[in-house]
Amino acid sequence: MRTKITLACTECKNRNYNMTKEKKLHPERMETKKYCRFCKTHTLHKETK
Repeated sequence: MRTKITLACTECKNRNYNMTKEKKLHPERMETKKYCRFCKTHTLHKETK
């Protein structure tokens, strides 16, 4: 079953993206480099609660 997750920027702490992921295949927290419109640059985004 896919669950909804929220990704937050590690620099400015804004929650920018909503995604889904498969919990059974990827139980750890997700980290990706994405564009932050507040920082106006590509930054690391981590999964929040």
